Amino acid sequence: MLEIANLHAGYGAIPVLNDVSLRVGAGEFVAIVGPNGAGKTTLFKTISGIVRPTRGAIRFEGADLASVPAHARARLGIAHVPEGRQVFPSMTILENLEMGAYAPAGRRVWRENVERIYGWFPLLKERSSALAGSLSGGQQQMLAVARGLASAPRLLMLDEPSMGLSPAVADEIFERIVAIRAETKLTVLLVEQRVAEALHFADRGYVVEAGRVVLEGTHETLQKDDRVRQAYLGM
Repeated sequence: MLEIANLHAGYGAIPVLNDVSLRVGAGEFVAIVGPNGAGKTTLFKTISGIVRPTRGAIRFEGADLASVPAHARARLGIAHVPEGRQVFPSMTILENLEMGAYAPAGRRVWRENVERIYGWFPLLKERSSALAGSLSGGQQQMLAVARGLASAPRLLMLDEPSMGLSPAVADEIFERIVAIRAETKLTVLLVEQRVAEALHFADRGYVVEAGRVVLEGTHETLQKDDRVRQAYLGM
């Protein structure tokens, strides 16, 4: 579904990604882990069109994304749930979900999709008329994920969904994501600081350090790798 080859990207004269290559197959759950500042968020921004690559290629379902602007990538079925949640605080929960459904695919299935979303996140239904800014951090993260799902995406990209949350709330977010993926067979690409949980639930993973992919493999392979165990799993 998603193929990235020899990708270089950064901000002005500051390089961040260096020769990154990875792939995500349809229906897969792929995790990208690594230290802060490794380039994981920049990678997501480059996939979604916010950052322009200096070299390399990104293909989504066979289409070259080089000339596709960010808003059009969303219409292709790429949903990017950014780090820090970034909900619209002065809009209601329902209005935030409606904003997520602006893409044609989201509008076509809005009525049935919003009911499925409410089934996955009952609190959002109970408080659908509440302002997003009145929600707790964990509730805002649920809303951010739900807003991404409202677009009826083919690829859901989640950037640090556990950031700033207590372990218990982060566990709940993870459980919801895993349950949704199991029910829908949605393709998920996850950047996550909770390495043990990310690798446990993912089919495959990539370790990114200093803007480069340094390890890749199935979750079993990475969990057994001494470098991963020492650097990220505390073993």
